[in-house]
Amino acid sequence: MGGTVTVTDGKVTAAAVLPVVMRGRLAVVAVLASLVVVVLGVRYAGDAGPGRTDARIGEAAYGAGAPWWHIANATDFLGDPGGALLLLTAGVAGCLRARRPRAAVLLLAGPGLAVGVTRLLKPLAARTIHGDDNLAFPSGHTAFLTAFALALALLAAGRFGLGPTSGTALALTAASAAGALMGWAQVATGAHYPTDTVGGCCTALTVVPATAWVIDRVADARRLTMR
Repeated sequence: MGGTVTVTDGKVTAAAVLPVVMRGRLAVVAVLASLVVVVLGVRYAGDAGPGRTDARIGEAAYGAGAPWWHIANATDFLGDPGGALLLLTAGVAGCLRARRPRAAVLLLAGPGLAVGVTRLLKPLAARTIHGDDNLAFPSGHTAFLTAFALALALLAAGRFGLGPTSGTALALTAASAAGALMGWAQVATGAHYPTDTVGGCCTALTVVPATAWVIDRVADARRLTMR
């Protein structure tokens, strides 16, 4: 039951969006992910071209022929405002239908804040691609899809009462798969360097667990105040 509810003073108060049994492990993941973002941001700060690793990976992925090009473009659309709105609308509607407003807040706030953080970091890193006006690090598209998948995985782990190991494995697998898919699409379409997408993925891994924890804390505090 620890994975599906918030427990305050030994009492069950509401379904938690950050399963209690996973909090410690995801905190470690968030710290490590934030370090990756910082290291990559410092390493590529001010660059206007790919590094060695970027060049090697980009050469293999960029300019994929049909049908891969169409798949890459379709994936890229999921990170655009229109595609993101479709995903968020479907997710929030499902949460509200299941009477889980706290989960709906996470599905909106997690990806939204992850993208917001990438926008704050881009001018700090000042890495560009295809001209000085196109800030590249970290990738907002990758951060969005990673965050959305991670939020869904956290909700699924809580819903099915997964333990710390299986729940964390589900969360990291979902986030990694979504990040890899969008990351490939961004590189294949020439929108980002590979390390930009790693930064975007790690930004989501940092932001979403923290957002879920704050949502639980605020919601529980409000419930206690209303009693």
